[in-house]
Amino acid sequence: MKIINLANRAAAFTLILLFVFQSCSSNNDTSDTPVVVAPDKISVEVDVVGKTAEMPNGDGSGKINLKIDAPNAKSYKVVVNNETKEFTANSFSYEFTQPGTKTYTIDVTVFNGIKYTNTSTTVNIFVARKLIWSDEFNTDGAPDSNKWGYDLGNGNGFGNNELQYYTNRSENVKIEGGLLKITAIKEAYQGSQYTSTRMLTKGKFSFKYGRAEVRAKLPVGGGTWPAFWLLGDNIDTAGWPLCGEIDILESVGNNPNVIHSSLHSPGRSGNTPDTKTTTAPNSTTEFHIYAAEWDAENIKFYVDDNLFYTYKNSSTTPFNAKFFVILNLAMGGNFGGTVDPNFKSATYEIDYVRVYN
Repeated sequence: MKIINLANRAAAFTLILLFVFQSCSSNNDTSDTPVVVAPDKISVEVDVVGKTAEMPNGDGSGKINLKIDAPNAKSYKVVVNNETKEFTANSFSYEFTQPGTKTYTIDVTVFNGIKYTNTSTTVNIFVARKLIWSDEFNTDGAPDSNKWGYDLGNGNGFGNNELQYYTNRSENVKIEGGLLKITAIKEAYQGSQYTSTRMLTKGKFSFKYGRAEVRAKLPVGGGTWPAFWLLGDNIDTAGWPLCGEIDILESVGNNPNVIHSSLHSPGRSGNTPDTKTTTAPNSTTEFHIYAAEWDAENIKFYVDDNLFYTYKNSSTTPFNAKFFVILNLAMGGNFGGTVDPNFKSATYEIDYVRVYN
């Protein structure tokens, strides 16, 4: 009987040890698999750089600093202004570039592994315009060759039956007394009856969206046709009008003080319907500012900051790519019309050309 009892006791003790061992193993397995908790109590603090009581939307730099507070968060995703940023720190800086005062939505997602929580906030931000290119024409002599090139040749070769031959001679183009002077002259030259200049920033500067402006005094005389305009960078491959054309300023001496702003695109070339006119009193004796403000939604045309034409842009137009700048003075042609038989010369004077973001 004693032997049997001892055997029973040994068996019972062995069962207890096995139970304890299995329990410990089970506990160890559980501790090796941490519980992932979704981040909660998410908060987003937006600091607008330069914000004061007088400037509640910032100092014009367009900069913000973002701080995210979310316990258990390991990584972050921010979607702002159609841009997605991902990072592991809980702070983030961003700079808006679209000029003006606008309201933007900021979407924030915080992650702990596959678990996540999201929220959103808004910010009002003011972005001042920044000058990205200009020529002030303050140095006498030839225009800056780092900024300007020339279209040379018979004006009829540019598709408008113009009468001038374009040159880069000092007789036709020079900087003098802080002004760029483009002069059309009645003279026999290379088979043409008139000479003038067409200068452009092609291959040197182009831009997509922003404000382009010229401060200018227009020439006098029937048949003169001064212009300030933009042409698509891809003209050599796409051709015209597929490349797009934005005419900020056109005027003709046969109809003085009337300012034309127009756009040319496929199916809307030649006598385009996308055009409007306004008046600039004393345009041949006084300087005026002719400008266009261009973005993905609109192209707006101004004289002395007075809006007179808004063109509705869209993704189907050519006006969503880079364009370069052109200044020229044509003679006659389809738009310039009949040249005054007494015409001898006329000068298109430009104080500056400026392009802002």
